[in-house]
Amino acid sequence: MKSTLIRKTKEAPEFTGNWDGPVWRRADTLSIASFHPAGSDHRPVTQARLLYDDQTLYVHFKVQDRFVRSLHTQPGDPVCQDSCVEFFFQPKSAPGYFNMEGNCGGTFLCSYIEDCRRTSNGFARFRGIDDPWLDRITVYHSMPAVVEPELPGPVEWKLEYGIPLSMIEAYAGPTGRISGQTWQVNLFKCGDKTSHPHWASWSPIGDELNFHQPARFAPVHFA
Repeated sequence: MKSTLIRKTKEAPEFTGNWDGPVWRRADTLSIASFHPAGSDHRPVTQARLLYDDQTLYVHFKVQDRFVRSLHTQPGDPVCQDSCVEFFFQPKSAPGYFNMEGNCGGTFLCSYIEDCRRTSNGFARFRGIDDPWLDRITVYHSMPAVVEPELPGPVEWKLEYGIPLSMIEAYAGPTGRISGQTWQVNLFKCGDKTSHPHWASWSPIGDELNFHQPARFAPVHFA
């Protein structure tokens, strides 16, 4: 099983997309390269880095892509249909997990899910993350909010954001001091309604085309 280390940073990122800057170069690089066979032959090179401090969990994606598209601009829109990267994580001892789905234009769909069985309303037990918490997520995106028509590429794009630990606690309960903890995570790249749909993960998801499989998340250790 995959695993990785999330290092603590003394300095917050500047949220300028500086992948190799002095803050982000300290982070381990994760490769999102397990592609589901249901997708097209498009295989974008997708990498992610994670850091944290006492207030924030930081996430940075870098994608070498083609067929880039972004239509959804309202929080809660189905951004997985666009050129999209996703970060799912389950804090230690939490009954549920968070899905942070962001398209290349910086629009997010975010939820806290305790029962991921599918229903007509989405999931058996979940809560969407709305304002004011969404406003407290600091975001940098290198592409404009709307990318249409689709760009055949090649295009490199980045999505960088900071998740307040206070937001995590508001939905999942107290986390305590996360240094030394182990959480369960997975990271994804998709583009459901691009001309070349594809679905990739960091930790393999198996035969079922379904990112919402917490049993297939992998451990990350907070240094």
